[in-house]
Amino acid sequence: FTPRLGPPLTHGYHQERAFPTLTEKWIDVDLSEQRVVAYEGMTPVRAFIVSTGLPATPTVQGKFRIRLKVRAQTMSGGSPEYGYYNLPNVQWMQYFYEGYSFHGTYWHNKFGQPMSHGCVNMTNTDAQWLFDWAGPTWDPQGGSWQKSAQANAGTLVVVHE
Repeated sequence: FTPRLGPPLTHGYHQERAFPTLTEKWIDVDLSEQRVVAYEGMTPVRAFIVSTGLPATPTVQGKFRIRLKVRAQTMSGGSPEYGYYNLPNVQWMQYFYEGYSFHGTYWHNKFGQPMSHGCVNMTNTDAQWLFDWAGPTWDPQGGSWQKSAQANAGTLVVVHE
């Protein structure tokens, strides 16, 4: 497996580096394989089977950086066309572009196939591991969320087919 890095970063926080350094942590999201791989440089550290967006509500593609981490929150939204949802206590949220995030999932167990409204659904165990591993580094004294900053940049996320 060879990770695809593609063109320069187009969205996200701290856009000055679109490509990882030899030791930098980064996350590859392969939509066609429904797989996430955590890398340190070019070395895969851990892989996960996930569920990304359905065809009507696809996961955004491109290069991003994790910009906000939230331990747990209620997710709600949707539309008449694609259905509404109200999901309390969704854990290990890591937002990488607008409302798109990695997060734990307790309402289905159909990993390996598209199931979401655009987010990257993971088991709670896998989502917690990624949350702890990826930047920005969590400050346990900082409250219920952690925002990316110049001194605590978010991990690079590459989403592709």
